[in-house]
Amino acid sequence: MEPGLKEITHQVAGVARELLEVAELRPGRILVVGCSTSEIAGHKIGTSSSLDMGRAVVEGLLKAASEAQVYLAAQCCEHLNRALVVEAQAAEAYGLEEVTVIPAVKAGGALATAAYEAFHRPVVVAGIQAHAGLDIGGTLIGMHLRPVAVPVRLEVKTIGAAVLIAARTRPPLIGGFTPPRPGGCWTTSGSEVKRPAISPVFEGDACLGFKARDETSVGESRGRGNHTSKQGVRE
Repeated sequence: MEPGLKEITHQVAGVARELLEVAELRPGRILVVGCSTSEIAGHKIGTSSSLDMGRAVVEGLLKAASEAQVYLAAQCCEHLNRALVVEAQAAEAYGLEEVTVIPAVKAGGALATAAYEAFHRPVVVAGIQAHAGLDIGGTLIGMHLRPVAVPVRLEVKTIGAAVLIAARTRPPLIGGFTPPRPGGCWTTSGSEVKRPAISPVFEGDACLGFKARDETSVGESRGRGNHTSKQGVRE
């Protein structure tokens, strides 16, 4: 039995809010969503699309996105090369490549068609690098997530009969010094906690830079003083 449309809207809004909270998306970031209404209804993807169900999903997504002030990107189906419906403002802000097409249920999918109806100034773009993503029914949104994608385990595992997969993203770690999150220890040696001579400055998950510290360790190092050689190297 197909789930009720109001229940779908409620569930989708809830999982989107949870993902946005976990991902800590700031205003102006992008949430990409792929959805198979066929899978929600318990059918094979692409075989039983429902525009009404697509509208219910979009309604829930827009509630959560507007509350968080983030952009929503609705992925089209494979027939349109998984292009995306976004607001023109998002395309302009991120310099996205527009393509000329208007999604239809049988050529684009119910989600993209409903999003095109609901957005204020909809445009379709070829690709995107979103900051978080929601996949309802195994539609494969990975090509539209920026590196590096990190799985997010949501409390709700399905929407109707469709499996729910979510991800946030983070900047790539490319080696060298990896700053920890605030409040954690760096390294320990006996009772001594060693710290680098710099401290990271964070905003969300992003390290904005570093500031100098007055001391390089606490614990046993306190009271021992700093010894400097003639070459000016601290020993």
